Amino acid sequence: MISARRLHRRTLAAAAAVAAGTLALTACSGDDATSSGGNTQFVSGTGRLNVVKASERMAAPDISGETTDGDELALADYRGKVVVLNVWGSWCAPCRAEAPNLRKVAEDTADRDVQFVGINTRDLDVANAQAFDRSFDIEYPSLYDPSGKLILKFPKNSLSPQAIPSTLILDREGKIAVRALKPLSEKELRKALEPVIEEK
Repeated sequence: MISARRLHRRTLAAAAAVAAGTLALTACSGDDATSSGGNTQFVSGTGRLNVVKASERMAAPDISGETTDGDELALADYRGKVVVLNVWGSWCAPCRAEAPNLRKVAEDTADRDVQFVGINTRDLDVANAQAFDRSFDIEYPSLYDPSGKLILKFPKNSLSPQAIPSTLILDREGKIAVRALKPLSEKELRKALEPVIEEK
């Protein structure tokens, strides 16, 4: 006979596995993931980079939680800044390829009211995420999201980060201005970020 507590644990484990499995479908994939549903209200760019007109942007969810360093972080804390939100995993080769580009642009734009934030996902041991940051000299914070529950908070019909890696650029009002479903070169990231920084 299974106790109620053990059954509850199994239910939670199953839910976490489903969330992780959902991400696994597009993780480190070369396929082009698209936003679900109709009426996405975005202008589709070439490849896997979408740029949204200011009048048609949707707000990103106010996600919050513990970082890979054990601190508390909320996206709402950065309202008024441009936020570059990158979804990554230490196990993901494209994430490793783009990490130096993210670090360089983060350093170069720190004095322009730009904040980089990571969402580390599917790393079941936080030590792997911490080792990744040390290896690439990443100093900006990352939310620790091993089961993908923070990513699932992005609503349907929005430009959600559906692949790993994904990068969202949020404007100063916390709305999604750009989504890239691919690893970004330094040049691509600067080109996507600059117009959002310059918005008044």
